[in-house]
Amino acid sequence: MSESAARSPAKAVAMIVTGSIAAYKSPIVARGLLAAGVEVVPIMTRAAKQFLGSATLAGLTGERVFDETFDGEGGERHIEIAAAVDAIVVVPATADFLARMAHGRADDLATATVLAARVPVVVAPAMHPAMWHHAATAANVATLRERGVTFVGPVDGVVASGDHGFGRMAEPQDIVQALLEQLTPTPNESRSQALTGRHVVVTAGPTVEDLDPVRFLSNRSTGKMGFALAEEAASRGARVTLIAGPVTLPTPLGVERVDVRSALSMQSAMTTALGEDLKQADALIMAAAVGDYRFERTSSEKLKRSSEEMVLTLVPNPDLLATVGEARAGRQRPVLVGFAVETGTDQAIIEEGRRKLTKKGVDLVVANPAAEAFAGDTNRAFLVTAASVDSSQTLRKSELAREILDRVQKLLLENV
Repeated sequence: MSESAARSPAKAVAMIVTGSIAAYKSPIVARGLLAAGVEVVPIMTRAAKQFLGSATLAGLTGERVFDETFDGEGGERHIEIAAAVDAIVVVPATADFLARMAHGRADDLATATVLAARVPVVVAPAMHPAMWHHAATAANVATLRERGVTFVGPVDGVVASGDHGFGRMAEPQDIVQALLEQLTPTPNESRSQALTGRHVVVTAGPTVEDLDPVRFLSNRSTGKMGFALAEEAASRGARVTLIAGPVTLPTPLGVERVDVRSALSMQSAMTTALGEDLKQADALIMAAAVGDYRFERTSSEKLKRSSEEMVLTLVPNPDLLATVGEARAGRQRPVLVGFAVETGTDQAIIEEGRRKLTKKGVDLVVANPAAEAFAGDTNRAFLVTAASVDSSQTLRKSELAREILDRVQKLLLENV
């Protein structure tokens, strides 16, 4: 792109780099976009230059790096750039930059360009977990989501200080993929608003069974798959109730969230959302990893260590999805989707999916290997129905959510 920021026939993206140690990953994002045929217009904040040299981005993109609103050349650079690009990506996006975006600041070229833009904006946050979880950041993120800003990450991992938690920037390839999705219209236009007027209930995350105020029994689920499903259903126009176990993920735009802790509390929330007769929802997607057992006895005070053996008795939790499947017997609504996270060979996982399909009385079972299901941003699954088994490649969870919702949507249209 020329310094006048004239539009070229190819897709163009303004890439804003802000002052974070994660700035060193921004050239990898730029390289990925360039490889996909996307022109990159680099913008750096003053703080970003403390972590990355302008020459790096200039050499990689073949473009001038813009960093000042006024440099004696005249014109309105932020307006020119905003009008010339097809999307904006902020990588990394610091807590300060998110705050300035949320409050409509325009005190440098980067924020002014975002404020002037009428194109998709994608941000990849990077900050210490304490900053990401601060109420101020949460409020700013919620505001930006409501305005249509797309967030990629942050993800759980080790940050620059050596601490661990949500705040690490998403991987460059995931940022590139999310941006390309913004630049490329969905090939299946029938997805758009196809679930308007439908009520979809999604469960997500783990359940937690307390032993005492300090100890509990739980599992490794992060809730990412369920949250991706809720976001996808909402994007198709559905009214979405997301029943979430203890997770630290932000609520997707337009989704009603109900936070629960134990299996019994999740069951209660499901009853409220579905109705006693199951007629208040059109589909239930049971992505939560509900604990099979809870402690027979719990203590209101911390159990003290002793030299004696401790025997803890576990009692079964109700099978939440099977209970709904039994209550639905003889009817086609709500559409029921279950998940089966299993170990073993692919064939063993498929067979377990088939068994659960029958045992729980559901329409679709998403069976996936435990080693690939938890913690990450990707997943691989077998979509098991009474008539077929479809195998997915390793996909981003947002992509797998689209595959699953395509099937839910088809079942709803077939059984009007």
